Amino acid sequence: VQLQASGGGLVQAGGSLRLSCAASGGTFTNYAMGWFRQAPGKEREFVAAISWSGGSPEYADSVKGRYTVSRDNAKNTVYLQMNSLKPEDTAVYYCAAVRRTIARSQLQADVLYDYWGQGTLVTVSS
Repeated sequence: VQLQASGGGLVQAGGSLRLSCAASGGTFTNYAMGWFRQAPGKEREFVAAISWSGGSPEYADSVKGRYTVSRDNAKNTVYLQMNSLKPEDTAVYYCAAVRRTIARSQLQADVLYDYWGQGTLVTVSS
């Protein structure tokens, strides 16, 4: 499975961006999808995840209420709508795929994900 993330850029605090992640080379509905991010000098952290069917989204506390994860299985694409962006949201954002049988409690564990996109940079200016 190949994942191609896009949609990053420079935005002012309070603004919005929508990231996309297009999947190819596999059966998209075999996978739950996650978004992670890595800020400069920090470890990669979980942002959001969504089940293979589009239900049961999970969010990190730091983005809950501001970010929305969704997917379009007809287009083999997962999205991350980011609103009310803050400077601390600045990071490289990665999409990742994990087999759909994963337990919901494990969705935040990046080590369990099978495939990763190349990352897209989001910069939020103050």
